Amino acid sequence: MSSAAETLPASNTRRHPPDTSLPPPENPFGRCNGGKHTVHWFRKGLRLHDNPALREGLTNAVTFRCVFIIDPWFASSSNVGINKWRFLLQCLEDLDRSLRKLNSRLFVVRGQPADALPKLFREWGTTALTFEEDPEPYGRVRDHNIMSKCREVGITVTSRVSHTLYKLDQIIERNGGKAPLTYHQFQALIASMPPPPPAEKPITAHMLNGATTPLTDDHDDRFSVPTLEELGFEIEALKPPVWIGGESEALARLERHLERKAWVASFGRPKMTPQSLLASQTGLSPYLRFGCLSTRLFYYQLTELYKRVKRVRPPLSLHGQILWREFFYCAATRNPNFDRMEGNPICVQIPWEKNQEALAKWASGKTGFPWIDAIMIQLREEGWIHHLARHAVACFLTRGDLWISWEEGMKVFDELLLDADWSVNAGMWMWLSCSSFFQQFFHCYCPVRFGRKTDPNGDFIRRYIPALKNMPTRYIHEPWVAPDAVQQSARCLIGRDYPLPMLDHSKASQVNIERIKQVYAQLAKYKPQGTLNPNTVPRPNVMQSSPSPTSIIASINQSNYLCSQTPEPPTTTPQIIPYKDNEVFQRPMQNSIRPDFVKPFKRVIIVQQENTKVTQPDNNKKQTKENYIENEQLEVSYKTTDSRNEKQENYDLKNLVINNYVEGFPTTQEIFTNQQPNRNEYTQQTLKMNNFSYEKQKFYLSALKDSEMHVHVVHNDTPQTFSPPNLNREASH
Repeated sequence: MSSAAETLPASNTRRHPPDTSLPPPENPFGRCNGGKHTVHWFRKGLRLHDNPALREGLTNAVTFRCVFIIDPWFASSSNVGINKWRFLLQCLEDLDRSLRKLNSRLFVVRGQPADALPKLFREWGTTALTFEEDPEPYGRVRDHNIMSKCREVGITVTSRVSHTLYKLDQIIERNGGKAPLTYHQFQALIASMPPPPPAEKPITAHMLNGATTPLTDDHDDRFSVPTLEELGFEIEALKPPVWIGGESEALARLERHLERKAWVASFGRPKMTPQSLLASQTGLSPYLRFGCLSTRLFYYQLTELYKRVKRVRPPLSLHGQILWREFFYCAATRNPNFDRMEGNPICVQIPWEKNQEALAKWASGKTGFPWIDAIMIQLREEGWIHHLARHAVACFLTRGDLWISWEEGMKVFDELLLDADWSVNAGMWMWLSCSSFFQQFFHCYCPVRFGRKTDPNGDFIRRYIPALKNMPTRYIHEPWVAPDAVQQSARCLIGRDYPLPMLDHSKASQVNIERIKQVYAQLAKYKPQGTLNPNTVPRPNVMQSSPSPTSIIASINQSNYLCSQTPEPPTTTPQIIPYKDNEVFQRPMQNSIRPDFVKPFKRVIIVQQENTKVTQPDNNKKQTKENYIENEQLEVSYKTTDSRNEKQENYDLKNLVINNYVEGFPTTQEIFTNQQPNRNEYTQQTLKMNNFSYEKQKFYLSALKDSEMHVHVVHNDTPQTFSPPNLNREASH
């Protein structure tokens, strides 16, 4: 519930659920006389322009105080980087300076909000609390509890939308109660709605209408903005900030941004240059994230400038930066598991690997690929990286090379990236890992060719990896191929002064493309061919490929820096696929650089039957139906609830049986049946994989002898049996 926790990643706050109990005040009016005594609680929205909640709180107020709460324990123990904390403190200092001009001050309160706020309310005689609406799930629950407790003790609460363009619940309700899950659908919805309200004017002394802020002589001792040292950070090695926090800096950057009239007039996909990889003086994303800059102000000033230059209504693409942010906020609003794979109804359940050593090398910029490492070092040092750089490192961590879950990358960005909104950060990681929103998994970024195309001379690499500053341009993107004499001349021996590549990209990427292709192939087989009406208009929430938020996927097929594999055309009828060595999930090939390094690998087999009949394994053990998943009718959808009784999304599992029973193995079979299809829900055109939670231990085929394992399937009503080939003997749980 802390404001620090609210301004910084919400995922950290979940470990310490807030105590929202608010005891009744000893005296409803404290030491103040009658009238309206307002407290405005800053969390995000660290600005005085376009702040409708604060403006309403000032109406008819006798006194007003602006509060921000920092929990020092949270600051010292959280996984939030020092650059992010420094940016926040700069925002608070700037806000305090702005309030001084109104003969007021910012009250930075140390402690737990649940303890600090009630004491301050009693001391100040607070009668009204205002704050900006938080659209994210955790904030919505917290704010609902706060509003309930305040009303119990006679404190009125006012919350207003200003962190997003629209009230997101209105978009969801217009879409039938579900968040739109494609960007095109989102655009269509907002195009049918009234335009967002204009930004409100900045708070001025005239708007105070006589309201004052009572200040005491010990204000700086009790309520000043703390320093990094006071929060427990070591600053000796801290470099000067590249991004300066605060509303004043945000508005100055907005003015410079809008001065680029030629860019606005010819708006399109920006040309990529090595200079683009560096922080720009017109960059705005961290200021939008912390609320130093109003999205509505940016939206309408950009609109007016475009109209003056073009004299026509601006296209939606002009506002792409804001609208993609709005899209991900909308998708996350009613999904508390948006930042995780399990329990997330819109996320494909991909069997990622856990590899802490590989994750640490990626996060610290020690993968041995200079393009990837330079990006991660820039992120750690400056708190920002270009959107194409984000694509490169996200693909490398997930589906491209390391096959590590997008959740791990999201956590690193939460710690280091200044503009990492909870919703936008999770949404982009799902998108880039092909876990949701985007499914062109057969393309992945090559860490050598992509880097060479973007930074042909290696200037970006030399800037952030000093060990490679003398490496010739010919070898700068793959220094491990440089002859020994060249390495010695450059005073950089690969393997000593700069690490060898941690894997062979060409092999790893092909293995991973095959892995994710098989995941999507199984999903595609769940939908029988020829059963859908081709004339049916696609319904909302169809999971189709959306364009890239940065518009780089439009010509992706022509790109020469990608590793690609053309997807196989879908079959016209369901088939039983015989198991081969190079199908389903492949064993990773040996690393050509580290041939002794072979990871244990998990094999999974999912068999689909053509009809709904199930053949029991030929043994004496009884199979119970309680553990089968079987769709008994076509063209229907059903709902399911996991072991934690959390409501899941609707899925259309047509003609599917997943049977985890292993013949001869001493465990109860696991079969689930859909008995009550819900015909009131529409059928999705492309299926999302569900995550079924249950308590029984899972056993994988790699743990069994070949003679102990048979998989029975039904094809054309005839039972068939096949045995898998020799599998990896190591079990992975």
